[in-house]
Amino acid sequence: MTTATEISNRIIEAVMAQKLAPGSRLGEQQLAMLFDCSRTIVREALTRLATRGIVTVSARRGWYVIEPSEDEAREAFEARRVIELGLLHQLKAVDKAAVRQLKSHLQREKAALAGSDVGARSFLLGDFHVCLAECLGNSLLADTLRDFTARTTLIAMLYQSSHDAAQSCEDHVRIVDALEAGDIARAEALMAEHIGTVQSALRLQASSDPLAGLRNALAPVHKSPAQASSPARARKSRATKSSTPPASNPDAPADASTYLGALL
Repeated sequence: MTTATEISNRIIEAVMAQKLAPGSRLGEQQLAMLFDCSRTIVREALTRLATRGIVTVSARRGWYVIEPSEDEAREAFEARRVIELGLLHQLKAVDKAAVRQLKSHLQREKAALAGSDVGARSFLLGDFHVCLAECLGNSLLADTLRDFTARTTLIAMLYQSSHDAAQSCEDHVRIVDALEAGDIARAEALMAEHIGTVQSALRLQASSDPLAGLRNALAPVHKSPAQASSPARARKSRATKSSTPPASNPDAPADASTYLGALL
């Protein structure tokens, strides 16, 4: 029987592969049928993910994938910046086995970029940061980064990131090259640049405005000069047109443009 850990891991992987969008509903009964387990096990898995900030529950809607606010998006990137730069900052050296493992991951990234599986590409690009923490010997931070990477993947989907996947892979290559050369300071600077570039590609407002949508909807409508004329002038113009008979044939119907103009 599938365990709660396996279910939660599968959901995290689906999020990182961009197969579960922000706000996706996660029905207990459907998941129990899918994984051939009890709803109790499903509920345990979802409760764990709620604790990790990946899903949330509502009395009316049930369980669903989080939809991070703009403030939460900024906080997630700040948290990743603190963790990942701190992880590199305390390094003295990187052993050859770690470099080999990172380069193996980069090869899978490049293969995914050359292929057509967008989900695999998205997962591997995000998982690089988890792999880096694991290679540097900190499994606790690797678990933390996995959750933050899943959150930032949701953020990228929600706020329509324009960041190029190939650029992310190239950034990863340069970071590993710096680590292999023993230039830890450069690797840290490159990581800071990489995280900043990914964050800047999001369509986030400079400051959070809870009334932004309503403010934009109720903004004054920009009218053309003809439409913006006063009501009195418009009535006078229509009266003048209606009282002036056609010059050529009094019995002929008025030009359709006269009526069209009045309607406009």
